[in-house]
Amino acid sequence: MSHPTLTTLLVANRGEIACRVMRTAKAMGLTTVAVHSAIDRDALHTREADIRVDLGGSKAAESYLDITKLLAAAKASGAQAIHPGYGFLSENAGFARAIEQAGLIFLGPPASAIDAMGSKSAAKALMEAAGVPLVPGYHGAAQDLQTFREAAERIGYPVLLKASAGGGGKGMKVVEEVSQLADALASAQREAQASFGNAQMLVEKYLLKPRHVEIQVFADQHGNCLYLNERDCSIQRRHQKVVEEAPAPGLAPALRKAMGEAAVRAAQAIGYVGAGTVEFLLDARGEFFFMEMNTRLQVEHPVTEAITGLDLVAWQIRVACGEPLPITQAQVPLRGHAIEVRLYAEDPVNEFLPATGRLALYRESAPGEGRRVDSGVSEGDQVSPFYDPMLGKLIAWGEDREQARLRLLAMLDEFAIGGVKTNIAFLRRILAHPAFAAAELDTGFIPRHQEALLPAAGELPVQFWEAAAQAWLQSEATRVREDDADSPWAAPTGLRLGLPSQSSVHLHSGGQAQAVTLQASAPSTLRLEGEQLCQDVDGVRRRHLAIRRGATLYLRWDGDMHAVSAYDPIAEAEASNSQHGGLSAPMNGSIVRVLVAPGQAVEAGTALVVLEAMKMEHSIRAAQAGTVKALLCEEGDMVAEGAVLVELE
Repeated sequence: MSHPTLTTLLVANRGEIACRVMRTAKAMGLTTVAVHSAIDRDALHTREADIRVDLGGSKAAESYLDITKLLAAAKASGAQAIHPGYGFLSENAGFARAIEQAGLIFLGPPASAIDAMGSKSAAKALMEAAGVPLVPGYHGAAQDLQTFREAAERIGYPVLLKASAGGGGKGMKVVEEVSQLADALASAQREAQASFGNAQMLVEKYLLKPRHVEIQVFADQHGNCLYLNERDCSIQRRHQKVVEEAPAPGLAPALRKAMGEAAVRAAQAIGYVGAGTVEFLLDARGEFFFMEMNTRLQVEHPVTEAITGLDLVAWQIRVACGEPLPITQAQVPLRGHAIEVRLYAEDPVNEFLPATGRLALYRESAPGEGRRVDSGVSEGDQVSPFYDPMLGKLIAWGEDREQARLRLLAMLDEFAIGGVKTNIAFLRRILAHPAFAAAELDTGFIPRHQEALLPAAGELPVQFWEAAAQAWLQSEATRVREDDADSPWAAPTGLRLGLPSQSSVHLHSGGQAQAVTLQASAPSTLRLEGEQLCQDVDGVRRRHLAIRRGATLYLRWDGDMHAVSAYDPIAEAEASNSQHGGLSAPMNGSIVRVLVAPGQAVEAGTALVVLEAMKMEHSIRAAQAGTVKALLCEEGDMVAEGAVLVELE
């Protein structure tokens, strides 16, 4: 590496991106510095760093968003450069400027380029001047409801409201008709203010069946700029990407070249340096429209690395140190196909509400050719309500798209997580869906296939309960043997299930309960071998992952991981006199709005309280008509999952 002064790199971020940046930095011989909030003191990124600096606080505003604290951390640790990761301050021009003024190297573009693209409105005006096609919309300074109403009428419904300073689906609402506009605008403005400190909105035409295709660009300090192919990120929910792949399926080489060259023009128009992504909407007719430019490394950069064989973080470090790009446009490789899925702690069945809690079980898929896991957690870690709930990313590469798809499915089948709800089964259903296999992609994919991707939770079958009972009792026997060598369980002559004639066990799983009786005399087709429940039927063996952690057994059945625990039915009956009519917080968060008052009559479905968690707003609604008996929260309160917020009569 040519730059003699860069020996120590501070990563101003957390989670999987902090771990990923540090991995390359270490491989290049750099000393790595992690920063952390009070809550993240023992997080994986702090354990992997050479040096760690405590920023204090729990909220992002008190830690990862505090520029003064971050610069002080760089000074204290001797870091000469700062990598912002993505999210937090990665696209904050003030941060880039402050780093430069402190005499440090910023591993991102010049502050002027962030400024140019930081406001979506200003960026669109710039792109129009550079001849890049735009989606019809309003990006003006006036922010009153009437202005947006007139603009929406002119553009034609449906329209999309977006935060000018935003990203990641925060402060973004689709409005189908004029009657929805006022509420949607107010909610989007609140989300934008909470997430970005800026409530400025823009509105544009909501294109039907568009694909989200983005171009990875890279520029050095010597005027060279190239594009590293494209990614298709069409599979989204609530405007947040869920699955990303490279290259975009079915994209003709001429269209790739046209989009790539437009992206390079966009980057050069703002004097860009480093890694950036120009995002386009590609409609069914093959027309593409500039959407926005992300002036940072993207979450989905690993798929580009997989098809090019390049390390984009290494490029960022070298370019920031003044080195020229190592290859020309003609030399950019494109080999095979890669697909990435984002693994979230969330509950897909319950409107993707973020999930919090302790990772009682966390097991990654086995390493191997074309397999990559970028994660920011390990078993025993806490998933807190203060930050984005992404746990990591699974990336598979193949000689072609189908090999990558099958490889990624196999990785998801090996992954095991317990203690918090995740989207693993949801991701698996997307990848296994015939429309995904056929590369029928657009941003409406998830809503269109909702029934198949988010099936209603049905009754668990008898076969599941029998398997769960066998696995539970055999794992219980193993635990007793390990705890007490003198126990009769430890003798090889002991009956496998302990009781002479039959064993009964009462089990809970996913809100369902079942009493199962197993006959000791009947030979079982199910046998627990290590962490696999093996099922032998007519000479055919099938295996189900079955992992015991404390008082919980995690059993994979039909692609879903089920947490199974035993209970005492008598004790449960005595304890079931819980109060009725209480509406509780579905997760940890803060109350941003209270919409009702004691004594007020409400209809079923009425929004009562708005809870903000993980930078998103969630409405708590009345399950049935009634009267508000009591309000047990007020605006500004931090509330814990399960806390009763409103009592209804």
